[in-house]
Amino acid sequence: MRVGLVRAILRITFCQFAVLCFVGMACAQSDVQLPASIPGQPIPGTLGVAPFSGSVPVDKLTPGVLAISLQGAIDRGLRQNLGALLSSSDIQSARGQRWEYLSALLPHVTVDPFIDLSRINLSEIGFKNPASIGLPTGVGPFSYFDSRVALSQSVFDWKSINAERASRQNLKAAQFAYKDARDLVILAVGYTYFQGIADEARVETAAAQVSTAQALYDQAANRVKAGTSPQIDALRASVELQTRQQQLIQAKNNLSIQKLTIARVIGLALGQDFDLTDKSPYQPSPTVSLDEALHRAYASRSDFQAALADTRAAEYARKSAAAGYLPSLSFGADYGAAGAHPSTATSVYDVKGTLHIPIFLGGSVHGDVLQADARLQQARDRQENLRAQIDADVRTAFFNLESFADQVRVARSNIDLAEQTLAQARDRFSAGVTDTVEVVQSQELLASAHEQFITSLYNYNLAKITLVRAIGIAEEGVKSYFKGN
Repeated sequence: MRVGLVRAILRITFCQFAVLCFVGMACAQSDVQLPASIPGQPIPGTLGVAPFSGSVPVDKLTPGVLAISLQGAIDRGLRQNLGALLSSSDIQSARGQRWEYLSALLPHVTVDPFIDLSRINLSEIGFKNPASIGLPTGVGPFSYFDSRVALSQSVFDWKSINAERASRQNLKAAQFAYKDARDLVILAVGYTYFQGIADEARVETAAAQVSTAQALYDQAANRVKAGTSPQIDALRASVELQTRQQQLIQAKNNLSIQKLTIARVIGLALGQDFDLTDKSPYQPSPTVSLDEALHRAYASRSDFQAALADTRAAEYARKSAAAGYLPSLSFGADYGAAGAHPSTATSVYDVKGTLHIPIFLGGSVHGDVLQADARLQQARDRQENLRAQIDADVRTAFFNLESFADQVRVARSNIDLAEQTLAQARDRFSAGVTDTVEVVQSQELLASAHEQFITSLYNYNLAKITLVRAIGIAEEGVKSYFKGN
């Protein structure tokens, strides 16, 4: 009797140990299969710059659920994304600065009419005792009137001329920077949109896995009731079901947060409900050679064109600083009427030319030249660094595109194999040949295969949009590289 009791205790202990081992295995596997996308991650390619993660949301909510395609999201982002809006304002600021420098070269016309009525104290201007010499203490009142149109014009000022040329290049740099900001907006929208699609796919996959786990649990419970399977089979199936339910809850939460991120990037109204209509199936990318892509990138990348304009602006700024040693010539004239009273005023005028010759300015020009030299060298260094970065960006995008395309093909084949494995395992369990361990392991393999496919497809689409950004054709490239969207 004691021996039977000991065997029963050992059997129970073994079952508990098996369940604990299985729970640990399931938890470990569930950790491996957590979604690869984490809401709130920095947007690749923008260096984590906050403006491209935010927007100025529209005021009006759209009734019902708003359907948003990839192109629709991009169009909204280009209108409302904070990075694009701030960059557009930079153009206005650069244009205003150019007008300031241009003003030094344009004619200035002013009109300053005035009439004056005065009475003065003679002792105030040096007469100690006016009465002693027969003069009154005060003189006046008397009036004076003057009304003229004054014209001033710079005839030659090499410093101002080069300063205006530098400001013109700064304006071009700001315009190119705005175009580059639009490319970054497209990258940000594409990144968040594709991540949202991947999260939707994870929700669908998790829901399917819950259904499969529920069916397995029902089958195992029925077999336990019928006495054809041990209780541990039902326990394994129950743990698997709850694990899948937890993953579904987490997947839905990640999707909800990711949709908030999308709404922030593209500027949807606060609280707007929307659906992503493009599910991003696998599409081969257009064929383009690496050399062609690099050549096009140097010609099309707006940030590189902005760097070239910055360098030209620094060169003109250096010339402007050095022109501080040169003389300048200006012209001025005025014409009008003057007199004691407007009724007695007669015509007056004044014409003059001024030659300004700098002789000794205390080293201020030398200091300006040194600073301009430093800024010019910095602009050239940034330009060459960007040239190398563009080469790295294009090559990296090519490598990623090829690698992720292969991963998509392998992951898709792996899903087919995992589904066949699961089907055979369930048939074997139904026939009583095996227990739920084999079925649960097959389910884990299938779940892992789906996650690998979702991740590889997301990475492939992100690589495509990164490539068009690297080449500098984001706006037109999205339409050709994602024709189905």
